[in-house]
Amino acid sequence: MTEAADQALLRRFLLGLAEGMNAAADSTDKIRDTLVKVSSAYGRDDTDVVVLPTVILIETAAGDEGRVAIRSSVNASFRFDQIAALYRLIDAAGRAELTPLEGITRLNEIGAMKPSHGWIVRTFGHAVLTTGLALLLAPTWQGALVAFVLGAFIGVAKLVRSPTLQIVFPVFAAFACATAVFLIAPYFAIGDPIRLLIAPLATFLPGGVLTTAVVELAAGQMLAGASRLVFGLVQLSLLAFGILAAGTLVGVGSSSYVALDSGDGFPWWTALFGVLLFAIGNYLHFSAPPRTFGWVLLVLLVAYTGQVAGGALIGASVSGFIGALAMTPVVLWIATLRHGAPSQLTFLPAFWLLVPGAAGLVGLTEAIGTTRGYEDFAEALISIMSIALGVLIGTALYRVVHQGAEEIADFHIDVPAALAEETAPPFWARLLPGTPRSFWGRRRRAASSPRRADASMPPPLAEKSAPSSQATGS
Repeated sequence: MTEAADQALLRRFLLGLAEGMNAAADSTDKIRDTLVKVSSAYGRDDTDVVVLPTVILIETAAGDEGRVAIRSSVNASFRFDQIAALYRLIDAAGRAELTPLEGITRLNEIGAMKPSHGWIVRTFGHAVLTTGLALLLAPTWQGALVAFVLGAFIGVAKLVRSPTLQIVFPVFAAFACATAVFLIAPYFAIGDPIRLLIAPLATFLPGGVLTTAVVELAAGQMLAGASRLVFGLVQLSLLAFGILAAGTLVGVGSSSYVALDSGDGFPWWTALFGVLLFAIGNYLHFSAPPRTFGWVLLVLLVAYTGQVAGGALIGASVSGFIGALAMTPVVLWIATLRHGAPSQLTFLPAFWLLVPGAAGLVGLTEAIGTTRGYEDFAEALISIMSIALGVLIGTALYRVVHQGAEEIADFHIDVPAALAEETAPPFWARLLPGTPRSFWGRRRRAASSPRRADASMPPPLAEKSAPSSQATGS
């Protein structure tokens, strides 16, 4: 196979890896670093990568021999079993254990993977996930029962795989759940109706998108971070619109949009039971590999403990900062273990448990549906930013401890070799005899220049006789 064909296969393989990591909700800076590492493992250190949430560009070689491949990323999302298989492939590619053609075949197999659980188990898992979150947000038995039923309804509806319906489905889900909760609230003690609504809508909340956006902005990926931030805020607004539309249809007052105190309906250990149910629900609904369940549960417990401690020490609005700061190093440490779990497998459930998007949804709904307005919207933004800041600081601290501090990169542009000029040596080096462009060499050249400049002077005898002697010897 020719070198051009090998490069084309490598570019196609790298595009597939980038598209898969986009489907796993990875940040663009991490995707770029991974592709550069894989390309280097295959002997290509001249690869340049540009990654955006919807566009991927990869160039191999440089100059006139450079070739660019481009791909528009599809709107796909991987289950947890697909994410685990993708990261196993990335580990193998980082050691060049398979050819690019074999890697492309593996990527296609990952994209066509069937869920390890059937639709009934996955629907039940979504219902369990919703119930566990309801026990943390609105702890009443009636609220937990309503959350289980709504979670099963959303779980069945999410089985429909249609790109067109996925755009409008969050609004429909928010409208349907809010209508049911507002109609039931006057007759059953379900607790806070707004917080109860968060449970069945948890997997639609853009908490991970918003946090990834802030991390990308901090990493200098302005286009990717800004686009994700706008997308996350629009998704929050659509969910809030569905809730407000249901409230208008049912005819609820503005007081129904204000979050109430959760109360002390359950003992303290109920929260731990809710975290366990939340982990089980994620495992069943997203078809996670069995070996990852313990790691997910560990991260959830760390995140929840940090959030509770942050609420007691600092306040509820920034309690997510402590939870995110505590769980981020644990997530990154687990990803480095031989039998650990990929970071996205443990990050995403922790995001939904910390509910950065849930706090934003509550605040946005209150801001639009009540007279409190900007105060609630500001609290929503503070809640989102606090968790994003916790993830950012936790990631930075882990990298400093695990990898060491890196110096700031210098701004530098390589000049083509044909136009490059000889770099002048430092002054101290030019004082030493025998170094390039030395002052001593210049003096010797100046002393001999008159003799060499005279074109009429015949060359030395030795120089004239050397060719003839060599010819004789030959």
